[in-house]
Amino acid sequence: MHNKHLILAVLVTAVWGLNFPVTKLGLAAIDPLLLTALRFTLAALPWVFFVRRPPIALGWLAAYGLIFGVAMWALINLGIELGVPPGTAALLVQFSAFFTLGWGVLLFRERLRLGQLVGVGLAVVGLLCIIVNSPGQATTLGYALLLVSAFSWSVGNVIIKQSNVREMFAFVVWASLFPPIPLLLLTWLAHGSAPFTGLVRHFQWLALFSLLFQVYAATHFCYWGWNLLLREYPVSRVAPLSLLIPVFGVAGSVLMLGHRVELHEGLSILLILAALVAGLIQTRPKTPVVVAHK
Repeated sequence: MHNKHLILAVLVTAVWGLNFPVTKLGLAAIDPLLLTALRFTLAALPWVFFVRRPPIALGWLAAYGLIFGVAMWALINLGIELGVPPGTAALLVQFSAFFTLGWGVLLFRERLRLGQLVGVGLAVVGLLCIIVNSPGQATTLGYALLLVSAFSWSVGNVIIKQSNVREMFAFVVWASLFPPIPLLLLTWLAHGSAPFTGLVRHFQWLALFSLLFQVYAATHFCYWGWNLLLREYPVSRVAPLSLLIPVFGVAGSVLMLGHRVELHEGLSILLILAALVAGLIQTRPKTPVVVAHK
């Protein structure tokens, strides 16, 4: 991977990691489904009037938008609302890396290196440590929602590959048109008008900052950068980089929310870091020995 793309990957994972505690700040004032709907409304509007639609089938845009907004981020927000700490949520979403590696093998005939297999094993152990130490039933349900969101992210990665899209920013903007209406309907069906009236009556500047960060940093910048990496490199090369996200997520939770890292969570983070290192190690083929014949 080129240095400029590696720097981009680190920036993307840093912003994504910080997005989890920032989202927690927004959830203190806004319903999780409504917050997700607002995020994708602002991600799409008014930009669709200035950015040309990418030349791919509308079905790809709709599929990615619904997976991206409804099946992924809405579930992440619901999981955090149910009590999953933002840093832990960032950890659980990283199951997407393992799902994506599997899709790479099944659909694109990519081969996993030994280091990647070792990385998968280490990271699974680390993430399972988080689940085993669940503090309650509601939080366990939140963990399950986050695992579904992780699977959804992996499906989104496959859509990027299959659609052969090149205009990444336009792709994110136009795909963002599809989540808001289903999310607004789900909000109304779940809670009636209360979330909408509460948004107006209890306006908070911190919630507005959270929303704008999710739109312009975590959506426009991050998904443009991530999808660009998926376009340029095999999914099995890009997927392990997402394991940096929980490191930044936990650090952000400690700094912004005063989250205390328990022993089991610290061990899980170390395991995931080890998984990242193992997954990125390149095995160099041995140089053949040339025997000179007289």
